[in-house]
Amino acid sequence: MSVQPGSEDLTRPRVERLLRTVERQPGPVPVRRVRKAYEQVADQLRELIMAGELAPGERLPNEALLAREFGVSRATVREALRVLAAQNLLRTAKGAGGGSYVTLPTVDHISEFLRANINLLTDSQDVTLEELIEARELLEVPAARLAAKRRNEADLDRLRAAIPGEPLKLDTQEQFVYNKDFHSAVIECCGNTLLYIAAQPVFSALQTNLARSALGRRFHREINAHHRRIVAAVEAGDEDEAGGEMYRHLEFLVPFYEKAWRDLRRTRARA
Repeated sequence: MSVQPGSEDLTRPRVERLLRTVERQPGPVPVRRVRKAYEQVADQLRELIMAGELAPGERLPNEALLAREFGVSRATVREALRVLAAQNLLRTAKGAGGGSYVTLPTVDHISEFLRANINLLTDSQDVTLEELIEARELLEVPAARLAAKRRNEADLDRLRAAIPGEPLKLDTQEQFVYNKDFHSAVIECCGNTLLYIAAQPVFSALQTNLARSALGRRFHREINAHHRRIVAAVEAGDEDEAGGEMYRHLEFLVPFYEKAWRDLRRTRARA
């Protein structure tokens, strides 16, 4: 039901007054893609959320009421809500206070969504090791340069804390926790949110398979030596050196990644 300007029924709940009936094509369908009804519903709700018309924590009307306001079936509304929930724009609660509540995606939500899907692509071999390595270098080398340019004392403290003092006393999993923390710190120090969102899932895909490999003491000793050199360059504010040290560090890892991927292929072949 479309409301004409000046004739809005102010007795209706605010959320209902924001909704518009889904548009339908009259007569023969033109030769162009007509957006499905659930897509139109999702689009309109998304626009209201991103514009702030629907605030975080606000509860949407129930499915039956939404269906009536949009002029669609409850199944159509349900599909639209599923789309928005997958985009972390809605959360669903059950019970007495149940319903669909507005949320906003966080940086970590988006990064985790990418991580899960990149891992699926990696497992299905739709993304190659070479592509992952190339993407990581394109992301983390510039991040190291930016970290050197923008670092502050708190950034440096976090970078130093991510390098263990006695690495050879740690087991492999503890070493990998430090490794993850170090690279996360470099990405965060660079001060670019999009780099953080993109870099973390690529790092995670590579790290997951590498962590399954048998890695010796030399590997961990070298990794921590590389990290110290990166920190020294960042602390000195030397962008070229920071980027160069990160590049050399990632190149050092390539043969270890290649071995981990060969081992994974052999394991799958035997399965």
